Amino acid sequence: MNMTKKLLFTALVASFTLSLYSCKTKKLAAKPAPAPVEKPAPVEEKKPAPAPEKEPEKPAPVEKPDFNLDNIQFEFNSFVLKTSSFPILDKAVNEMKKAPETKFVLNGYSSAEGTPEHNLQLSVDRANAVKSYFVNAGLNGSNFTVVGHGEKNPISSNDSEEGRILNRRTEIKVQN
Repeated sequence: MNMTKKLLFTALVASFTLSLYSCKTKKLAAKPAPAPVEKPAPVEEKKPAPAPEKEPEKPAPVEKPDFNLDNIQFEFNSFVLKTSSFPILDKAVNEMKKAPETKFVLNGYSSAEGTPEHNLQLSVDRANAVKSYFVNAGLNGSNFTVVGHGEKNPISSNDSEEGRILNRRTEIKVQN
């Protein structure tokens, strides 16, 4: 063999020997044994003690509705609801919800100013404004009948402004 091959062969043998030697000196690391898992003691299921027998609860008494409602007032020649009427209307809604099958008549009225035809139409529009409020508050529209009376059946004299103000109204009545 020539010298280069000899050196190459020697280097190869030395490298092989070294790799064998280094493998022999490696020590295998022992894997730690898994920690023993302790099983919890079985838990006894506790059943709740039977509740003492109670007398059956009586349903809460249903509060009877109060349909004694104030009149809804309107400005001169208008069917726009006055803001002062909102508390009356809200009370009416609350009472009507206690008896949702009850039927009502909404009687619209006007004062004596204007023609009888105009006053009759104005009284119908006033009663419809009240009905719209009730329907928007969640009440069933079919529970309301709208009747316009115009200037008939005044509750006060039409000779003074104070009297005419009281006559511009819608009355809420339980239908018979």
